[in-house]
Amino acid sequence: VQLQASGGGLVQAGGSLRISCVASGITLSNCSLGWFRQAPGKDREFVGVISRSGGSTTYGSSVKGRFTISRDNAKNTVSLQMDSLKPEDTAVYYCAAPDSCGRYSFGVLGYKYWGQGTQVTVSS
Repeated sequence: VQLQASGGGLVQAGGSLRISCVASGITLSNCSLGWFRQAPGKDREFVGVISRSGGSTTYGSSVKGRFTISRDNAKNTVSLQMDSLKPEDTAVYYCAAPDSCGRYSFGVLGYKYWGQGTQVTVSS
């Protein structure tokens, strides 16, 4: 199983960015998928998760109302739309899949497969 996050970059505060996670070796439409982020010197933080059906999403308190996770099953891709970005959103963003596809987890330990991360930088 391989996951690859892409689409990161530099954006001004208040702007938007969309990052995506492409998978191989796993059918994302059959699996829940989580997003995490890690800023320098900080622990990896839960951003959000989408259920295997796509019918449920849960977000971390720091991004709720600004970030949205969605699926494109035809492309085996899950995307994270980030709006109203703040400088404190600056981090490396990771997508992750659980070892059991039905698992719907908010914590790092709930995930077995991780993408390499994509840098998101928000300037003030």
